[in-house]
Amino acid sequence: MLDLYAGIWGGRPLGPDDYVICADEKTSIQARCRCHPTLPPGKARAMRIEHDYDRRGALAYLAAWDVRRGRVTGRCEDTTGIAPFARLVEQVITTEPYASADRVFWIVDNGSSHRGAASAERMATAWPNARLIHLPAHASWLDQAEIYFSVVQRKVLTPNDFADLDQIRSSLAAFEARYNAIARPFTWKFTRTDLSDLLRCIDARDKTKTNALAA
Repeated sequence: MLDLYAGIWGGRPLGPDDYVICADEKTSIQARCRCHPTLPPGKARAMRIEHDYDRRGALAYLAAWDVRRGRVTGRCEDTTGIAPFARLVEQVITTEPYASADRVFWIVDNGSSHRGAASAERMATAWPNARLIHLPAHASWLDQAEIYFSVVQRKVLTPNDFADLDQIRSSLAAFEARYNAIARPFTWKFTRTDLSDLLRCIDARDKTKTNALAA
């Protein structure tokens, strides 16, 4: 996965018709309609948000982040799962430049929507130019889609003050369009070398603890 971020696969540089996608789901985005309107910040006054709210339902936001182009394709679903994820893949892979790409690498975590060898086989059967790459367990922080979701959380979903789910859908779609208009890739700095250094530090620490317990 770190090699893909660096534009390498199997020890060889990726070609111009190779693409790297990070995909993930942001679950249970609730529509919380505040009992009194949110007041914007003013002179010497912070934003005022009513704590009491009515729940107006929840949805999931699925996103596919193009690592090399810095563009995102997203969709809202009632929930997550194999079928919603498959619809996201279809939405991406049937549009250019991915439809005619040589290879489209999909980096995902081990969530139930795309877990294990069965999910990789399912994707390869449906889309021969797609390859599913699973992150190691507990390494979802390496998924660049998480960075995009953090931006969405700050810019769109905070404060959570939506009249209904349609307002959430509209806000996410508008932000996505605006984001793609000024899209640029993230500056990724954690490399294979950094990973090796980290693993050596962890190994040295574990050996120190073991020797201390044995003493």
